[in-house]
Parts: sequence; structure tokens; C-alpha cells
Amino acid sequence: MKLPVTISSKTGEEITFLRVTINADGKEVLEIENKVAPKAGPPMHIHWKQDECLTVVKGKMGYRVLGEEVKYAGPGETLLFERGVAHKFWNAGEDVLQCTGWATPPHNIIYFLSEIYKSTDANNGRPGSFDAAYLLNRYRSEFDMVEIPGFVKKVIFPVTLFMGKLQGKHKKFKDAPEPVL
Repeated sequence: MKLPVTISSKTGEEITFLRVTINADGKEVLEIENKVAPKAGPPMHIHWKQDECLTVVKGKMGYRVLGEEVKYAGPGETLLFERGVAHKFWNAGEDVLQCTGWATPPHNIIYFLSEIYKSTDANNGRPGSFDAAYLLNRYRSEFDMVEIPGFVKKVIFPVTLFMGKLQGKHKKFKDAPEPVL
């Protein structure tokens, strides 16, 4: 994929994937910029294979690591969400939150988030059932959405996947990259 690429959702999030560089340890780093509308932000999620770092450029970020209290960050403050740690962040101010940051290694984050945003926009602010089931199943070794109940993931998603495949809904993901195991 040629970078830079910007994705956005009707829910008030915009991410620009700028470039992939190599850090001092020889690891690939995906540099990003994001803008988040007031009260918007991703739900509680986990990157199983990536560290994510955000530096607030403008605005006020609210954030929470699962099991911890809500905290806030302002301009110049940097947050590191290590792989395997459930977290969420949101715009806790009244103006657009702007951040710079990175994710390492990049793996499938651009594809995964692009498809989630497309589905969210097409389904009035929430990913479509089949799309969520497909993407979270295919990329379960890389990402998880903590706020989706276990019953939904273990019972509803498999039924949704089965029925959706019968209807051919999976064909739109024919060019999906292989998950990282």
C-alpha cells in the first residue's frame, strides 16, 4: 500500500498513516497522525502484536487502561500502550484532539482499521455484524475488541459468519492480507 493514506469515520475519527520507517532496533514503525472529534474515540481494544504510542499535539485526551482509572493527557504528553494491554482513548475536550504517534510493528493495522471504518460508516456508527465477526475472527491473533461480550464472540459471531458466508458476504474480503500468527 502506498503511503500516506488517510481514513476517517462518520463517528469523528481520522487517521493518517504517514510512512513506515525502521527504528534503532531495526523494527518497522508505522508513523501516524490522528484527529478525534469531541467525545469520539475508539472503544476498549487490544493490539496483541503491536505497541502504540500517541503524543498529544492539541486538545485534551482522556484514556483508560483496563482495570485502571481514567487519566488525561494534554499537549506535549506521550502515552505508550504496550502490546497485549487493553486500552481506549477519546477526545475529552471541546476542540478537535490532534495527535502524532506510531505503531510497531505495523502488520495489518491499516487494513483492519480501514475495513472497520468503512463498515462503521455503512452501518450508522457501528460496524456491521458480519464485518465485525469476519474481521475480529480473521485477525484475532492481532486485535480484539474488549467491549464485545464473550457470548457474542463465542456464539453469535460463529453463526453470523456461517450465515454471512452462505450469502457470499465474505467475498468483499477476498483480498484481505493474511493474519500474523
